[in-house]
Amino acid sequence: MSDTILKLEDITKIYPNGTVANRNINIELRKGEIHSIVGENGAGKSTLMKIIFAIEKQTSGKIYYKGQEINYQGSMEAIENGIGMVHQHFMLIPSFTVAQNIVLGAEPSKSAFIDMKEAVRRTQELAHKYNFDIDVTQKVGSLTVSEKQKVEILKTLYRNAEVIILDEPTAVLTPQETEALFEQLEKFKETGHTIVFISHKLNEVMQISDRITVIRNGETKGTYAAADITMDKLTELIIGAKLEDSYDEFKHPVKDAKMLLDVQHLKYSEHGVGKVNDVSFSIRGGEILGIAGVQGNGQEQLIKAITGLLPFQDGVVKVDGTEIQGMNIAQKRDAGMSYIPEDRMVDGTAPGASIRDNLISTYYQKPKYAGKIFTKDGVIREESKMLIDRFSVKTQSEKEKVSALSGGNIQKVVVAREWNTQPKLMIAEQPTRGIDIGSAAYIHHQLIDMRNNGAAVLLVSADLNEVLKLSDRLIVMYEGEIVAHFASLKGVTESQLGLYMLGVEHQSEKEIREASYDD
Repeated sequence: MSDTILKLEDITKIYPNGTVANRNINIELRKGEIHSIVGENGAGKSTLMKIIFAIEKQTSGKIYYKGQEINYQGSMEAIENGIGMVHQHFMLIPSFTVAQNIVLGAEPSKSAFIDMKEAVRRTQELAHKYNFDIDVTQKVGSLTVSEKQKVEILKTLYRNAEVIILDEPTAVLTPQETEALFEQLEKFKETGHTIVFISHKLNEVMQISDRITVIRNGETKGTYAAADITMDKLTELIIGAKLEDSYDEFKHPVKDAKMLLDVQHLKYSEHGVGKVNDVSFSIRGGEILGIAGVQGNGQEQLIKAITGLLPFQDGVVKVDGTEIQGMNIAQKRDAGMSYIPEDRMVDGTAPGASIRDNLISTYYQKPKYAGKIFTKDGVIREESKMLIDRFSVKTQSEKEKVSALSGGNIQKVVVAREWNTQPKLMIAEQPTRGIDIGSAAYIHHQLIDMRNNGAAVLLVSADLNEVLKLSDRLIVMYEGEIVAHFASLKGVTESQLGLYMLGVEHQSEKEIREASYDD
């Protein structure tokens, strides 16, 4: 078609180890459209985007941009020709201003020196043009998550990007911030920009897209007009099955449940600034307590304080009635705590180690696995295979390095290891961030299984749909405090939660106390 701006023709990518990431991919992107690419983790989406952005080279196939075959030698060449990419993890320098970040590498000059006055003028003008309410003289380190995302988008627009790839752009945004982003994307479309939208949130994909391309196992399963496809059909194309709208039927009441986590008046400060301010809550066995909040409002420090990764200054934390302050990590695990950390690559796994070693890394010293001198290799091998099979980890061998797996499969390894300890308390921090709907649904069922077997689950997630579907009770954090506590989630909406997450609404102390357990 004459309005095609970017065309992928029979793109195949085979890595040196024989892994086929993409197989004969064919996609056409039109000028002035929002085109979503969806698929499970490991389906080949990320590899395909890297090929478009010239981070990686295809093994075979051709790419046409504005009617001409292209063979860019790197991402800088792609950027110079009008293809930009906003990564899920922002590429910003916190100590630089917004203007400095935007113009970095393409600074205006005056008499052989960088003209920062002109840089500020140009970037502020650009922000106004696209109705981005942002002060370009601010340091990036002081911005909110949504403001940082705006800076990343402005970086691509400053370089005259005509095709903009957005990788999981709403992962840490509130519903209100997501709507604001979508309004901007519609304006970009109207001015002729082409948006490639990568997301696991299918409700958002259906809302924002003009067309949707599905990739499964490295192959395209078709491109569809968003107006002509249902959510059920889209899900079926992605994973081959329909997912549940609710988990209520899978939850079972637990009798005589004990208090398994009790947090009272917890306080944590950094450099004199309060990050967790007098937070109190409890969880009984057989329930999932969700924590919602915009990233950077104390959830991370709260979890690190409970798990022992940060020393809190005041308060009491008890697991199954035992105060755990002063215990080391091994002692906390012996007390019944398990932990799925937010960053699976930094805190959750040893990427260079095998799947097998990662699966037993937190309990290899137990008598079942450890002999007097050597570990029991046969026992470890069989247990690893059992966990790989149970959690549907896609791998050829338990000896394969974790780093060779897709994000969703790495997450399954982490969850499998923590599930295998049969914990009293499971702390799940962003357990499905950046993974596909099929893998996420499987992990959800494992958390519910733990709950049904009497464990207490503390769930922290930026995905409000996940929090609302899984939680029995829910608290919302804003600026280090609990600003809302819902004892029942019946009738609670994402938009309602968003108001509390942004600090617009705040329950009274009485309402918060009444939703909590009595001391």
